[in-house]
Amino acid sequence: MKTPAVERKVFSVSEIVDQARGLLEKSFARVWVEGEISNFKVHTSGHCYFTLKDGRSQLRAAMFKGASRLVRFQVEDGLQIVAGGRLSIYTARGDFQLVVESLEPAGLGALQLAFEQLKRKLAKEGLFAAARKKPLPVFPRKIAVVTSPTGAAIRDILNVTARRSPWADIAIYPVRVQGEGAAREIARALARLNEAGGWDVIICGRGGGSLEDLWAFNEEIVARAIAASAIPVISAVGHEVDYTIADFVADARAETPTAAAEMVMRDRREILEQLRTLRRMLGMRLTARLREWRHRLEQVVSSRLMQKPLAVFEPLAQRLDDLKVTMQEKVKNRVQWLKEHLRGLAAEMEALSPLRVMGRGYSLVYKLPQGALVRDAGRLAGGDRIKIRFYHGETLCRVESSKKKS
Repeated sequence: MKTPAVERKVFSVSEIVDQARGLLEKSFARVWVEGEISNFKVHTSGHCYFTLKDGRSQLRAAMFKGASRLVRFQVEDGLQIVAGGRLSIYTARGDFQLVVESLEPAGLGALQLAFEQLKRKLAKEGLFAAARKKPLPVFPRKIAVVTSPTGAAIRDILNVTARRSPWADIAIYPVRVQGEGAAREIARALARLNEAGGWDVIICGRGGGSLEDLWAFNEEIVARAIAASAIPVISAVGHEVDYTIADFVADARAETPTAAAEMVMRDRREILEQLRTLRRMLGMRLTARLREWRHRLEQVVSSRLMQKPLAVFEPLAQRLDDLKVTMQEKVKNRVQWLKEHLRGLAAEMEALSPLRVMGRGYSLVYKLPQGALVRDAGRLAGGDRIKIRFYHGETLCRVESSKKKS
């Protein structure tokens, strides 16, 4: 009795790779991997590719543009990091890889590492040099304060102003001093105050907090805005023990916002009631607007569309990078082949040149006066005038006799 044949299920390469990718992403939807970075490259598309390795193994990793923008420190080869993401397969090559969604240094905190990296970079450029710092005005009349309109810093500065400076005019440029986008607001405020002009000094700062709270003042964009300011800038961030990048770049550092105000104020005066009212109105309106924006943002972030909007395009983006590299290599090889082919054709044409044959001792005979090329001696008779063309030059002759070869 025959055993019935077992029907085989045959997969295509794409089917088996897609199924393997689905199983892998489902089983390892979120993992944390520690290792050393090597072969770190940033593609022109903004995507990053590198290898994580330890003493025994290596793991390919891809960090797409959106995730790389959130990394606060400088990523480089040899850095020991902890990467968070999901395991996947790049289907175009069947490569097993980690799609990195977050990155932090192992051991030293990400913010502390970013602080040290930026501090070394700006110090090397000379932004901390004492020679480039501008002197503070002795009796400033117009003072701009870049800070939060609802924070403790502005309250301290205004209290000092009320006690010590009857002539000075204070203008508050309200900005966020922590959180996403705060650094850009601070830098923009410094730039606009310089564009407007007319200010004697700018106080830029906020009250104390954790390293994360103060981080806006450790951003490169703020440091460069302070360095570019034509108006003297006093950095007044945190408490006495708090140091930020802004402190090193500014023309003067105050230990606290209160100390900054005391540094520029000289005598007592009453704070204008209009200024207090404006401050309260700005605070209330900004708080209400921030609450509205936060509610809208929460709605957008929690929407289904925002959960994984780029997951579909990640393989396509990586495939595009590969195709670009492949196309460049093919164009380079084709150009090289055409050059070699052209050299060969030139050599063949040179070999077929009549002058090259004549160079070996042959010559050409023309019958005058018509100048017809003579290929048969039988066409010549005694007394005919002929011209003989040599490799170098020519001569005129008269035929004594001619005999056709039998």
